[in-house]
Amino acid sequence: MCNRCAQELAETRGSKGSPRSWRFGAIVSRHLCAGNQTWVLRSMMMFGKVSRQLCSLKKIPWSCDSRYFWQWLNTVFNKVDYDRIRDVGPDRAASEWLLRCGARVRYCGQQKWTQDYNNLPTGPLDRYKIQAIDATDSCIMSLGLAHMEGLEHVEKITLSKCHYIEDSCLKRLSQLEKLQKSLLEMEIIACGNVTDTGILALQHFRNLRYLFLSDLPGIKDKENLAHLLKVALPSLELKLNLK
Repeated sequence: MCNRCAQELAETRGSKGSPRSWRFGAIVSRHLCAGNQTWVLRSMMMFGKVSRQLCSLKKIPWSCDSRYFWQWLNTVFNKVDYDRIRDVGPDRAASEWLLRCGARVRYCGQQKWTQDYNNLPTGPLDRYKIQAIDATDSCIMSLGLAHMEGLEHVEKITLSKCHYIEDSCLKRLSQLEKLQKSLLEMEIIACGNVTDTGILALQHFRNLRYLFLSDLPGIKDKENLAHLLKVALPSLELKLNLK
């Protein structure tokens, strides 16, 4: 394990960390440093699914060790590898990131969604362009959004039950110039950390035609929010399912 990973593991482990609960995390770090991509991708695929399923089980009592472990692992999944983006292109790299985090993607000209690493398309790297992203129950977070900087064809994004999505994430997305031009539809559902401030940042998506907001307890003034969005985006079809 390199010094950077060793330091990161020590910092995220904390004084209450259990060696047994962190054993897998240490192995992931060691393989990431060694460049063993096959092992890492298989591990990410398996644990990305497990993480997504476990995050949706609200009634399970979590220990401190478990929470720290999954937060650390999800952070690993979201880290940006700029060399990878350069080597395979933004759409392929973003696809790997999204699937790693438990999301799914649909490519231009296709009806079928891709959610499994084993089903990632092969062939010319510039052939498959992401058109839609469904991040339901995924662990995507602000750290990983840099993967989307080079995407030029994304027309729809669904963020549903995304534990790590908050106002800063929506602001970051709204600053991506290519996404400002391409995004037409967006759905934000049951993301408890999103407030009025984050939703207002969506007005920067100047071509946005449809926005659905549901089950967002952080929104406090839906009438004013709707008014401001309609003023900024006159062509927007806004649907609200908010208390």
